[in-house]
Amino acid sequence: MNEQPPPAPDFDAPALAKHLLRTLRTGALATLDRAAGFPFASLVTVATDLDGSPLLLMSQLSAHTLNLERDARASLLLAQGGKGDPLAHPRLTVIGRAERTTEPRARRRFLARHPKAKLYADFADFSFWRLEIAGAHLNGGFARAVALEAGHVRSDLSDADALIAAEAGAVAHLNDDHRDALALYATALAGMPPGDWRATGLDPEGIDLAAGDLTARVAFPERIVEPGRLRAVLKALADNARKNA
Repeated sequence: MNEQPPPAPDFDAPALAKHLLRTLRTGALATLDRAAGFPFASLVTVATDLDGSPLLLMSQLSAHTLNLERDARASLLLAQGGKGDPLAHPRLTVIGRAERTTEPRARRRFLARHPKAKLYADFADFSFWRLEIAGAHLNGGFARAVALEAGHVRSDLSDADALIAAEAGAVAHLNDDHRDALALYATALAGMPPGDWRATGLDPEGIDLAAGDLTARVAFPERIVEPGRLRAVLKALADNARKNA
């Protein structure tokens, strides 16, 4: 087997993988066809759980759902896209097993990322699924391909119970009372255009934002596990954003 060239020294593969995982709203889901056994790829909308595990909302009538009920193994391709050669842009493939979830957090985080899905999320044939990441492969461009372990792309939640418990309330508070700060995070820190930016979720490593079809991710300068520290870091980010605005 041919060895891959070493990645460029300025290439932070885990950081790029996490960014793609947290910011891309659609992906190609590959399941194993229940009849012939061939890989079957379909387009799905994607959100992420607190640890970065992909969340999906799928119909029981869909071929990929029926496939997963027979064999839970799946892969999900997330491609950034852009102008020029599509293969010059970064993309991430995550592999794992997909299982239905009735965890309220999965519903909340998915619908925050995809508000229009509220129109059909409660239909009897729809359910939420979570892809438990077993590994990943990142291609960030020429000489920037690397295989990643699950721990490289998931966020560690082992000591973050307090933050997990406070996450929903913190997101609601930011959206109700600090939309100006969220807009600054998106424009001054993430380089996104102006818009009606809102928070869709947060975790120990950063905050996820959305404005219509646009998404942004702002990484925290340090790992956060306590709500009190979260408030201080969010204020510091807002102060820094105002300086850069």
